[in-house]
Amino acid sequence: MNTYRLLAIHAHPDDESSKGAATMARYIDEGHRVKVLTCTGGERGDLLNPSMDPVDDIVPVRKEEMAKAAHILGVEHEWLGYVDSGLPEGDPPPPLPEGCFALEDTEEVTQRVVRVIREFRPHVVITYDENGGYPHPDHIKVHAVSMRAWGAAADPDYHPELGAPWEIKKLYYTHGFIRQRFELLTDAMQHRGIELPGSILQFVNLTKKLPDLMNRVTTRVNVGEWFERRDDALRAHATQVDPQGQFFIGDPEFQREIWPTEEFELAETRVHTELPEDDLFAGLDSDNND
Repeated sequence: MNTYRLLAIHAHPDDESSKGAATMARYIDEGHRVKVLTCTGGERGDLLNPSMDPVDDIVPVRKEEMAKAAHILGVEHEWLGYVDSGLPEGDPPPPLPEGCFALEDTEEVTQRVVRVIREFRPHVVITYDENGGYPHPDHIKVHAVSMRAWGAAADPDYHPELGAPWEIKKLYYTHGFIRQRFELLTDAMQHRGIELPGSILQFVNLTKKLPDLMNRVTTRVNVGEWFERRDDALRAHATQVDPQGQFFIGDPEFQREIWPTEEFELAETRVHTELPEDDLFAGLDSDNND
């Protein structure tokens, strides 16, 4: 079997475990190399686990959580080194804090990402869509930088000191908040007489206001066997995950029955592939395996 390299570019520690984690675990088990690039340290993340006591300094805690999650998934990991922008709230929202990732120069960030790409040489990159998956300023920044790096990493004239040029073969957006998925899971649980926490019902109502992303999905990867690993990685981010929250609607066996896939959108490709796909490496062959 050919083996490939996958790079997932994420904004914060925990994003890798809530968006495409089961897919990464599957590819690790199949012998591929997978690397997560985390752009910020999650410094402005709130404590979202109601069962935890307040944390005086969340930065080292989140670094430790990320290390645990990476170990559980089996991925390689690198920090890009920027500072979390936080999610501004209010109408109008307050200005972003000085020195945060979202305000960093896009070209300078792109150069750092290109260095990682040229060193790791991924065949496939996973990132966020133009809305960031949801409109967090750091997620939107990740999108802008990833799209710039798609072309820049392959350009021999673009900062040759960053390494030899490398052509990524395919670039995907990860779509983790599929409205229909949450609706199907909650409907199935209610049909079976299973009581749902209010936090989950509130979240599902919020997803009904989101755009319908299924019409953008090109690729559905069957990863039900890896849901336990995904959930364990999520729980490793204990400060960021409510054990009774939306990421744990039913046990893994129930989720396998109702919705056993993770969804992606093929945004860029340099190889021919037939849509819809069931594999992020579809269309790659031994000629791409260098």
